[in-house]
Amino acid sequence: MQVYSIIVTTRHDLKQLLYEAHFKQQMVLQAPVILTFCADFNRFNKWCEQRKATPGYDNFLSFFTAAIDALLAAQNAALEAEYHGLGICYLGTTTYMAERIIEILHLPKGVVPITALTVGYPDENPPLTDRLPLKGIVHHETYKDYNSQEIDEIYKEKEQLPFYQELVKINQVETLAQIFTEKRYTKKDNIAFSQSLLKVIKNQGFMNNE
Repeated sequence: MQVYSIIVTTRHDLKQLLYEAHFKQQMVLQAPVILTFCADFNRFNKWCEQRKATPGYDNFLSFFTAAIDALLAAQNAALEAEYHGLGICYLGTTTYMAERIIEILHLPKGVVPITALTVGYPDENPPLTDRLPLKGIVHHETYKDYNSQEIDEIYKEKEQLPFYQELVKINQVETLAQIFTEKRYTKKDNIAFSQSLLKVIKNQGFMNNE
């Protein structure tokens, strides 16, 4: 079905609008190309209708299916770009500002932006972002829930990195976790952005619960 689309943006005026939408992250203006990956049932629905078939994809499951397609395409694009020496950065603000991005990119009903990539040749080569150890990610055979000691072990290395210890001091909090819950991804913001995204999903035709 390939229920996704990719919007390739290079025009400066559109990049300026996307820059505003993506919380004024500089890479949106600096990178020569912005790729916006969208869940897209618009094209497939039109094909069905033009072939005497009645589409039934105006529901949340269909949105979720298309969102998965879009994310798989984005990851493949990221891997291919890096293979060819390009630099990429994911823009997590895409779903936060989906309503505005729909306006900027003229996305019709049945299309929802899911994620975006900035793409270009980098002028620096920073180290990879730290990651949790595999024992914190991989479960064998079945899911094994974590006890308090295992949680401490999984996050120990991250919490001991000088960068994060300095971040805790700057933000005047007791723990690194509090930076996430009180500074970066607060409950208030999460609820607000959730309500906004649910509104977008409904307006774009994916909330038929009959």
